[in-house]
Amino acid sequence: MNTSVLLSMAGGLGLFLFGMSYMSMSIEKVAGASLRHILEKLTTKPIMGMLVGVVFTAIIQSSSACTAMVVSFVNAGLMNLYQAAGVIFGANIGTTVTSQLVSFNLSEYAPAILLAGTLTVMFAKKQSIKDFSAIIVGFGVLFLGLKTMSSAMSVMKESETVVNMLGSLTNPFLATLMGLVLTSIIQSSSVTVSIVLLMANQDLLELPICLFIILGCNIGACSTALLASLSGKKDAKRAALIHFWFNVIGTVLMFILFLVAMDPIVNAINSISADKGRFVANAHTIIKVVQVIVLFPFSKYIVKLASVCVPGEDQKVGYRESYQLKYIGKKVVFNPATAVVEVIKELDRMASLASENLNRAMNALITLDADDIAEVYEVEKNINYLNHAITGYLVKINQLPLPIEDLKSLGALFHVVNDIERIGDHAENIADAAKKRKEDNVGISKDAQTELAEMMEYVNKIIQYAMDMFANSSDEHMQEIQDMEDHVDDMEREFQKHHIERLTKGECTPEAGMIFSDIISGLERVADHATNIAFAIKTSEEESEA
Repeated sequence: MNTSVLLSMAGGLGLFLFGMSYMSMSIEKVAGASLRHILEKLTTKPIMGMLVGVVFTAIIQSSSACTAMVVSFVNAGLMNLYQAAGVIFGANIGTTVTSQLVSFNLSEYAPAILLAGTLTVMFAKKQSIKDFSAIIVGFGVLFLGLKTMSSAMSVMKESETVVNMLGSLTNPFLATLMGLVLTSIIQSSSVTVSIVLLMANQDLLELPICLFIILGCNIGACSTALLASLSGKKDAKRAALIHFWFNVIGTVLMFILFLVAMDPIVNAINSISADKGRFVANAHTIIKVVQVIVLFPFSKYIVKLASVCVPGEDQKVGYRESYQLKYIGKKVVFNPATAVVEVIKELDRMASLASENLNRAMNALITLDADDIAEVYEVEKNINYLNHAITGYLVKINQLPLPIEDLKSLGALFHVVNDIERIGDHAENIADAAKKRKEDNVGISKDAQTELAEMMEYVNKIIQYAMDMFANSSDEHMQEIQDMEDHVDDMEREFQKHHIERLTKGECTPEAGMIFSDIISGLERVADHATNIAFAIKTSEEESEA
């Protein structure tokens, strides 16, 4: 066997890996947001979660990507461990679709598929068509790589050294270990099983040994999720361990079954397979289906086992903790498909801080509580930190291949973080007024206090409804917000007139009048910022469609 054969094999593997990765990435870009919504909405029951996991993984052609996304969902609090278990179980079945596709030997059509996809990407005018064509390009590259590897293997089988070396692989344990190591390195069980499939087709591997290699691939596939969870919270680590224990327990059970009844199992799979390639693909699917059927009733115990392996709870990060990110940052599993969701949750938390601080400042204005005034300034520093940290994160993910729907909303998110920060600034301005009132002994009339309270009540409702609309991508309170914002504008004009009347009657001092006027104007601007937040995502979507 000469060097050119090895280079051809390496090149084919490179094309296959690139095609698989590019196709999966393109599918996530085109449909990632929609698939994410399905994961969020349809996984409340384990059995439904399992079905979603099957379909999801079959579409994106990667159980590793699906599991990594599930881990990030758990990390962000969007999914609990029992929901995650169902999706992970289903993902293990869905991943066998790749080997099934490979077994149908579409390699002869790879050049035509690749050419069609490339020409469409180059000459199509609509971006949506270009993005979809990128999936076809990945598909074509994948099968071109398979064709290259298959050609190299047809030469390899003429090498006595290679045949003897692979033929000497008869130890089940070593075969399982080989599958585990190869998959851990390649980071894809689908790729490893596809290589095994090609080798079986070229008579380089015996069928029983193929079964044990597939078992090793199952465990090796856990490496991606385990690595992804290392930087995450405890529940993220538990979700990755659910995947790990499912595959380890399932592999041990199937390993014992193969040792006890290998011949009947091989004969049964052979009876439904047209060739050795189909045998490997069918075996891969059957192994996964059997594992899920056997272990699904025990899913809650696997969840408990994962919890035992990772005991304790994460340190809570509430609304008032200073200079900490809860949903994005170092202690979060990063996944492009969930990055924007995590930003929205972080912004929701930041908005709660700003709203709470605004109310604290208004309370301090009336009570002149020194502790409240001091806390307003401290919380404002935290809000400024969140502003810079979230903005920096948005800049970072803007350079990544996010789902198209999420890319459309990024511009709006930059505006939202700025609007929230401005609400925080108004709270600080009110604290400045409270401080001045306290130092200069400035009084505020009862009528002025009543008007401030009335206006603050409406502002609070607008902020509450706005964040509900933003966080849940809902238009439920749209008309209410518009009506209340108009009413706040009217109140601002009316109260300014009342303020002038009190000044002319001598019921209010100029110092108090200036404070009152500034705060009323500030609250009106807070209502404007809150309204901007409510309509941010919707406006972004309308602009992208125009």
